[in-house]
This record gives sequence, structure tokens and C-alpha cells, in this order.
Amino acid sequence: MAACRPLSRFWEWGKNIVCVGRNYADHAREMQSAVPSEPVLFLKPSTAYAPEGSPILMPAYSLNLHHELELAVVMGRRGRAVPEAAAMDYVAGYALCLDMTARDVQDDCKKKGLPWTLAKSFTASCPVSAFVPKEKIPDPHNLKLWLKVNGELRQEGETSSMIFSIPYIISYVSKIMTLEEGDIILTGTPKGVGPVKENDEIQAGIHGVVSMRFKVEKLEY
Repeated sequence: MAACRPLSRFWEWGKNIVCVGRNYADHAREMQSAVPSEPVLFLKPSTAYAPEGSPILMPAYSLNLHHELELAVVMGRRGRAVPEAAAMDYVAGYALCLDMTARDVQDDCKKKGLPWTLAKSFTASCPVSAFVPKEKIPDPHNLKLWLKVNGELRQEGETSSMIFSIPYIISYVSKIMTLEEGDIILTGTPKGVGPVKENDEIQAGIHGVVSMRFKVEKLEY
């Protein structure tokens, strides 16, 4: 079965995309939100994946699409109520992802006290880089992330600034929902989120590890 489902192409068969909101204090402040005392979670469907070579699709119902740069953890095996001390044993590797967010829609949802599904879970809202095996990143809490739009640096941050560590997040999430092989967890975005428009080119990377490039397209429906 493993041969039929290579982790190097987890986006083709992985089920769950679990996202952690406001895991960098500087981002919480730029969004005028409180720094959380426990992880803020939301989900994206597997149809949100957009591997490199495919476009980011701006939903027709949004006029303010934002980029959010995130380190993603790829799960290597099934885990339920994973102890924090053992959490890294469940990690197969990493990827760089964008949590594309319809900010105008999210703001409206917040005002109405509604879930963020319309703002976060549309098709191609999770652009993803190539898979990076765990062995190539000895310390995921010591990485530099960057993002450029049309060549202009927009986001730059260090994973050492996360509020909640990766082992803590894995343990926390797995006590709520069973995590399965091929699932990913997006670990939050540093400050510098901002808008993109049709035909913009987004480049992003983990310094010295992996990079990716996407074009933004506008949906008519």
C-alpha cells in the first residue's frame, strides 16, 4: 500500500489539512487579535491542495485575497492522543504551504460569529511545495521562511517564533481528531500577510531547503 501512496506526493491522497491560526505573536498583533492561550484550529478540504505548476484560484466571491506563508508538517503514520514527547516520531517530513485567505469574507464571518469555511476552504486555497523528508530538516524550529509577490519581499519569519511547538501541536490536535498518514498540519504564519491580485506571481521558500512559485488566477464562478 505504501508503494501506491508515496509520501512525496501526499497531496494526491492525504485526507486532512489541519491549520493552526495565530501561532506567531507578531501576526496576531497585525491582525489585531489576542495571542491565544491554546491552538486555534480550522480545516481545509483535500481539494484545497494546489501543487506547484497549478494556479492559485481566487474565488469569485472575494475581492481581497491574502497570502499566509506556513511551514507544514506531514504525518508519517496514524496517531491518536499522541504524547508530546513522542510526537516527532510520527512526522514523515515537511512542506511549505500558503494558507490563501479571502480576507474580506473572513472579516464578515468574524462580525457575524460564523465559521471561516468560506474564507479558508475554497479550491486551490492551499498551494504546496515539494515534500521535504524529515532527515533534511534536523530542527524544524530553526527555519527561515520568506515570500515575495512579483519580486517584492512581503513575508519573512523564523519558526523559532512559534507560540506552540510542533510536538505540542501534534499532541494537541491528535487528542481531538485522529491524525492519519499523509495528513498535514499548517503551523501558522509570521507577520506580513497581504493582498494579491489576478496575474500576480508568488514565490516562497524555506531558506536553504525548498522554494516554490505560483501564479494567481481569478475564477469567474
